Amino acid sequence: MQIGKLLLIGGLGLCTWMPNRAIAQNGWTPLAQSYTWSDVQQSLQASAHWHPYPNVADTTGLFLIPDSVRAAYIRAAEKLLPASWGSLPATLFLEYNRNGNRTHYEAVSFHRREQLATLVLAECFERKGRFLDDIVNGIWAICEESFWGVPAHMYLQGNPHELPDVTHPVVDLFAAETAQEMAWIYYLLKPELDRVSPLIARRIEEETTRRIFIPYLQHDDWGYLGFYWRAHPATAERVNNWNPWINSNVLAAALILAKDSLRAKLVYKTMQSIDNFAIPYPADGGSDEGPEYWDRAAGALLDYLQLLSSATNGKINALHQPLLHQMGRYICDMYISYPYFVNYGDADAIYHPDPALIFRFGKYTGDSLLMKFGAYLAMREHFGSQLLPYGFGVLNRALFALQVMHEFPQVQPAQPFLRDAWLPDIQVMIARSKAGTDAGFYLAAQAGNNGKSHNHNDVGNFIVYDNGHPIWIDAGAQTYTAATFGPRRYQIWNNQSAYHNLPDINGYMQQAGQAFRAKHVVYQANDKYASLTMDLSAAYPDSAHVKQWKRTIQLIRNREIVLKEEYQLFSWEKPLIAHFLTPLLPLIKNNREVVLTDTMHHRQYLLQLVSGKLYPQIDTVYIRDGDLVQTKNGQTIRTGRMYRVWGDHLYRISWVQADSSTQGMILFRFLVNKKHL
Repeated sequence: MQIGKLLLIGGLGLCTWMPNRAIAQNGWTPLAQSYTWSDVQQSLQASAHWHPYPNVADTTGLFLIPDSVRAAYIRAAEKLLPASWGSLPATLFLEYNRNGNRTHYEAVSFHRREQLATLVLAECFERKGRFLDDIVNGIWAICEESFWGVPAHMYLQGNPHELPDVTHPVVDLFAAETAQEMAWIYYLLKPELDRVSPLIARRIEEETTRRIFIPYLQHDDWGYLGFYWRAHPATAERVNNWNPWINSNVLAAALILAKDSLRAKLVYKTMQSIDNFAIPYPADGGSDEGPEYWDRAAGALLDYLQLLSSATNGKINALHQPLLHQMGRYICDMYISYPYFVNYGDADAIYHPDPALIFRFGKYTGDSLLMKFGAYLAMREHFGSQLLPYGFGVLNRALFALQVMHEFPQVQPAQPFLRDAWLPDIQVMIARSKAGTDAGFYLAAQAGNNGKSHNHNDVGNFIVYDNGHPIWIDAGAQTYTAATFGPRRYQIWNNQSAYHNLPDINGYMQQAGQAFRAKHVVYQANDKYASLTMDLSAAYPDSAHVKQWKRTIQLIRNREIVLKEEYQLFSWEKPLIAHFLTPLLPLIKNNREVVLTDTMHHRQYLLQLVSGKLYPQIDTVYIRDGDLVQTKNGQTIRTGRMYRVWGDHLYRISWVQADSSTQGMILFRFLVNKKHL
C-alpha cells in the first residue's frame, strides 16, 4: 500500500471565496453559509481523480507501514480462512423487542464487518488474491442483510413489528458505517472485485444508493440531522454524537460511490447537517456526553473535515476553526491517569481513546500536547505493532491511522497531567495536587443539568482518585438494553442520583430534564486549592421541599478533599442521606469515621464526618449486567460493560440524618490514613 501518496490535508490552502458569514457564538463559521452548493460542485474532485489512499493497484510506499502491522493483518486473515459470516435470522433481530437484548444481534453484525475489514487490509498488504473469495462472500452477505443497522434503532422506521421493512430504508449509526466500509472496499479493491465479477462493485453501488443516499436526501425529519433543532433552537435538544458519526460516514460513501449531481447534493447536505452539530456545541469544547463519546462526536467531526478538505483540494477547509481545537483539547482535560478518564453520564471510567485520532487532532490544530499524548497512548498500547484496535468504523479509522502512525516516533510521548481545568459551558472542573504527575489526590466535579445526552441524574456529582487510582467513583453505564434509552431509563440504578456521590433529600432523588440543574455555580482555583460551589435545590423535585442546598467540593492540594453541604428545607419529611460510591472495602470505625482500604495499592483512607448529625451505613451494590460466560480456567464471569470496569460489586456508604433539622451544615473530610502507612 503506497502510503507515500496518502492525504496531506490540513495544511492546504483555504477556499478563495469567503462570502459574508454569520459566526456562531462559539466561534464556529458555518460551512453551508461559507460555501454554496455551486461552490461544492466546482470544488469537488471527480471520484475517479480523488486518491486519498493507495489502492490495491499501487505497488510502492509499503515501507511507511510497519512490517509488524502488515504481518499481523495477514496472520489474522489466514486464521479466518475459510471465513464464516454467521447467521442473522429474524428471531435474533426480534430479541430486542422480545427480551430487550441488543448485544446478541450486534455481536454477529459487528463481527461480520470487523472480519471483512481484516481480510481487506490483509489483501491490500499481501496482493496475492488468496483472501479475495472470502472478501466477496463477506460483501455479498452484508448486501443480503435486510437492514444495515441494528434492532435498537428501528424506531427510525416507526415500525411496530420490530423487523425491518426493506421498502422503507433508514440511516442509523451502523447503516451509515456499513456504507462507509463498503465504499472503502470498493475504493481499495475494485479492480480485483471486477475480475471476480463486475456485479460485485455494481451491487455495492446500488445497495448504498438505495439504503443510504436516497433516504438521506429525502429525510430532514430524523432528529440527528439537526434540522428540527435548527427550526426550534430555544426548545429542541441539540444533536449528539450521532450527527458527526453518521455524516462523516455518509460523506465518505458519497465521495466514492455517488454519481454525478447526486454526489454534490449529498456532500452539501452533510455540510448543512454538520453545522447543526457544530453551531450549538459548547464553546469550551466539552462533551456533555463524556469522554467515551468524544471519539464519535469531536473525533467524527475531525474525520469529516479531513475528508471534505481532501476531496476539494483544500478549497473547503474548516480544520483551522478554533472550536475544533477546543474539542480536541477536551480529551487532555479529562485525563486522570492511564487508563482512567473523568466519566459522567453513560461514559466509562476506563477508556482507551484512539491514539491516532488524538495525534491527528494535534497535527491539524497545531497542538503539540495532543500529539505527545497520542504518541504516549500509542506506545502504551503497542499501537502500530499489531492489529489496530478498531471495532466500529474499522476501515475509516484504520486508513486514517495508517496515514500517520509512521510519525509517532518523531514525537516525544507525554501524558497531559494538567493541574486544573474548568469548562464553563458544560460546568465540569478537574484539579490535581500538582501538575505533571498523577501523585496525590485528583478531583473532578460537575454542575450542569439533567437533560444531557446519555444523561444520568448526577448534577453536583464528583469523583476522587489518589495516585491515579479510583476512590470515590461514578459507576458509569451497564450493557445497553431496551430499557437503557426508553421510559424505564431511570429505573436502572446506576442512572439514579442515589447511586452517585449525592444526597437524597426528604426521601427524593434528583429528576431528569434540563430544568433540573445547578444554580449559582462558582469555580475557584489557586496554588492552595480548587473548588466548585453550586446550589443543588433545583435538581430535585418541588416535593423534596428544598429551599437551598449549597454544595462545595474542594481539593486542598497535597492534603485532603473537603465536602461541605449547607442546607435549608421548607419542611422535614424523611431523613437526609448523603451517598458515597466506592470500589474500595469500607469499614465503619465509629459513627464519625469510615475507613477505606485499597488492598491492591496498600493504601488506606479516612472519610470523617466533621460537622452534622448523621450515622453511616454500608451496602454492597452487585453488578449483574451482560451474559454469564465460562473462562478457560472454569471461572464464571460476566461480559457486561460495567463488570469489565469494576468487577462484580461496589460499595455504597450512606450517611443518614439522625435528627429532623430543616437547616444546617454537613462537613466531610477525606484524607489518607497516615497511621496505616
